[in-house]
Amino acid sequence: MNAVARKRLVIGNWKMHGGKSANATLLAGLCAGEAAIDQCDLAVCVPFPYLEQAQSALAGSRISWGAQDVSWRAQGAYTGEVSAGMLVDFACRWVLVGHSERRAMHGESDELVAQKAAAALQAGLTPVVCIGETLEEQDAGLTSEVIARQLAPVLALGRESVAKMVLAYEPVWAIGTGRSATPEQAQAVHADIRAELTALDVPQVRILYGGSVKAANAASLFAMPDIDGALVGGASLVAEEFLRIAAA
Repeated sequence: MNAVARKRLVIGNWKMHGGKSANATLLAGLCAGEAAIDQCDLAVCVPFPYLEQAQSALAGSRISWGAQDVSWRAQGAYTGEVSAGMLVDFACRWVLVGHSERRAMHGESDELVAQKAAAALQAGLTPVVCIGETLEEQDAGLTSEVIARQLAPVLALGRESVAKMVLAYEPVWAIGTGRSATPEQAQAVHADIRAELTALDVPQVRILYGGSVKAANAASLFAMPDIDGALVGGASLVAEEFLRIAAA
């Protein structure tokens, strides 16, 4: 399956930003402009407290919504955790798992990320599995090894499961370091990931790129054959910029 058959997907990750008033303005801006975006699936992943607000504001639009994390457990005495079933209650479609900030700050292992992806799938959610190497790993030439390690427990879930996922490559070294991946650098890693997916007979799985994506560089990134969209951080907090990325 070639790149043309994979519809572009652009997801905004609000991270720990937002408030009721600011969210209302942002969501209204997205809804006002989404009609012009017809070549792309558009979504936002918002903090847990604002899922109901996103659901209410985006209902009836072509913009879908999701969460930024999920527990691998279904229920129980796990204070502070949020289950996949709870996300389904707010009609979420997507959930990020294994974001680099979760891996670094919360010690999430590759195996735990796969467990979270499996829990999301069981509940009918689409997990967006985030992978990427650190600056030290990139400088040491370990990118391919790190990506393969992170993917292994996810791919081990099997073809049917992986076919229902989205992958997101986010080089940690391109976030907040002043260095950025060129479209060609990003494409090289995406091509390696695509080879892994093809070996599992799921070449149609979409692979997003994340790492300082802006309207100014989106078109050059999307021109690459194995980059199927973007996971957007800070730029997703400005409706006009986010919509320009989606339209690139």
